[in-house]
Formats: sequence, structure tokens, C-alpha cells
Amino acid sequence: MTAVPGSGIRLVTRFAPSPTGWLHLGHAYSALAGWRAARAAGGRFLVRIEDIDTGRCRPEYEAAIFEDLAWLGLDWAEPVVRQSERMDLYRAALDRLDGLGVLYPCFCTRKEIRAEIERMPRAPHGPDGPLYPGTCRALGAAARRARLAEGRPYALRLDVAAAAALTGPLTWHDTAAGDQPARSGTAGDVVLARKDTPASYHLCVVVDDAAQGVTLVTRGLDLFDATHVHRLLQALLGLPVPAYEHHALLTDADGRRLAKRSDAVAIRALRAAGHDPASVWAMAGVSRAPAAPDR
Repeated sequence: MTAVPGSGIRLVTRFAPSPTGWLHLGHAYSALAGWRAARAAGGRFLVRIEDIDTGRCRPEYEAAIFEDLAWLGLDWAEPVVRQSERMDLYRAALDRLDGLGVLYPCFCTRKEIRAEIERMPRAPHGPDGPLYPGTCRALGAAARRARLAEGRPYALRLDVAAAAALTGPLTWHDTAAGDQPARSGTAGDVVLARKDTPASYHLCVVVDDAAQGVTLVTRGLDLFDATHVHRLLQALLGLPVPAYEHHALLTDADGRRLAKRSDAVAIRALRAAGHDPASVWAMAGVSRAPAAPDR
């Protein structure tokens, strides 16, 4: 059953940043969307730290997340959940998917995948470019066992076609776009785990939202297509389905979305430059800043 705002179910939203850099205006705007939705409905706003990428996550970035959010006037319900402390949940989810026969090991390197795509006259494409062509999906059981016995590194991919055959047609609800048919093949056979990353974003976010009782997922439009994959995983794992609200993305002067990798202006840098919360919110196009809570 899809939990839609107004259905009588208490609204729970969340902001789930990764501590791999400083928060910027785009992060603040996304956090505000969830905070406002929870406030308007008398619900709960959660902060979840997505720190699976241990090679890039830093404690100073995590500390700054809470400091910046509080300075901007946002508050959240405790306790704060960290993905690095929830590996057992993700392993259990992977075991269930494996038992359904919808996972397969992929031994392809990124270089091999690019080469395979270049050889194909009509490579499959998704919203973000070429999709994984399914090379290892076609491997026979003997070939897989041989490569595993050799100790070759691999990722676990979701066999989307096999998964969709199990679940049948699915839908999900976006507060702006309405009911959506789940187009499970949009992102191809996504990676759900790697040797260096025991669980991927797609798996973790679905498991965590369900475990935390999130009923409304507020996030940027850049993740709209990922929701099709998440709906498929929810069905396979027998998890409740939240409603979704995909907000517009903040962009820089050149029209590029704000991102850590593009050196977007950090909240801490704006604070150091003497800006107050109201002026920072104004930069994000927010005319009325949230009142700073007593903490």
C-alpha cells in the first residue's frame, strides 16, 4: 500500500546526506523540503547519515552537517541513523534477493563495460547515458563458479527482467506528477553491492526508508528515475511504499546543478563570509526562512 499524505498515516520525512564534503545550497534546499512537509503535517523530520563510502566519508564533514542544519534553523528527531551501523540489515536484504534468484555476479571492469558498449550497434541507454549491457547476466553457472573459484572481484547486480517477472506491474506516487507506472528497466541491471562497498545506494535507501517508517521521500528531480528501481526493490523485499516528492534542483549561473564535485559554495563558506541564515536561504530562492529552534 502506498502511504500518501492525507491518508491518515503520520507523515515521516528524511534528509539523507553523505559526509563526503561540505553541505551546499542544494543540500539546504532539499533538507528544507522535507522539514517543511513534516512541519506542515505535524509529522517527524529525520536526518540519516549515508556513510557507506568509507573511503570518502570524513567525521569533520558529518559534524558540519549537523552544525550547518541547526544554524539554518532546521531541527530533527533523534536518534540519527548511520548506514555504516546497519550492515546486517543490508546483508539480510541481499540474502533475500539472492534467494529469489534475481542477483548475479558481474565480473566486468568499467573499462570492459565501456568497450562492450562501444562494440554494440545499439547500446541500451537510460536517462544518464549507456546502461550496463548485461554481459555477465548471460554467463552459465559453470562459468560463474569458475570465475568465483579464481577469486576474481565482482559486483552483485539486480537482474531487472527476472525481478519484474516476479513482481508484475507496479506503480508509485509522486505528489506533483501523480501515479507512475514503475519502469523497472530505466536504469538497467543496477549494482547492489561491491567488494569495497557492501551495499549500494539503491539497496540501502530502500531498506532504511522502510526501517525508519518514512512515508514521504523528498529529494531532487535527478533521482526521479531511480524511484522506478526502488519501487521494484520494495516489492521484492516486501517493504511498504512511501509517497515521493521530487523537487526542482538549484543550479549555478551556467545552469549546472549544484554539486560537491562542481565546487558549489558551501554553507560554512557563506557563514564565514558573514552571511546570516536569512540571506543564505534567499540565495536558494527561499523567501521565508525557518525559525531557528531552541537546541
